[in-house]
Amino acid sequence: MPTGHWLGYVVPKRHARRSVTRNLLKRQVRGAFERHAAGLPGGLWLVRLRQPFAVSAFPSAASDALRQAARQELEGLFAPATPRAR
Repeated sequence: MPTGHWLGYVVPKRHARRSVTRNLLKRQVRGAFERHAAGLPGGLWLVRLRQPFAVSAFPSAASDALRQAARQELEGLFAPATPRAR
């Protein structure tokens, strides 16, 4: 097992059709991980997008609404994994 933190993420095209959206989501994942890395146990971490981000809900691929929705979901994922948040 590696020491430190290793991050992997999967943002499939079927869940985020536009490359702009996929890139935004990847940046959001990296940012959320960096914010929580100090409180997370070391090891391999994998983040996988489970549900699509509908184009109808977020007409602009780089909108503030999409950023907020992604950030809120990622905070909900990382916060419970951080021991100090428990």
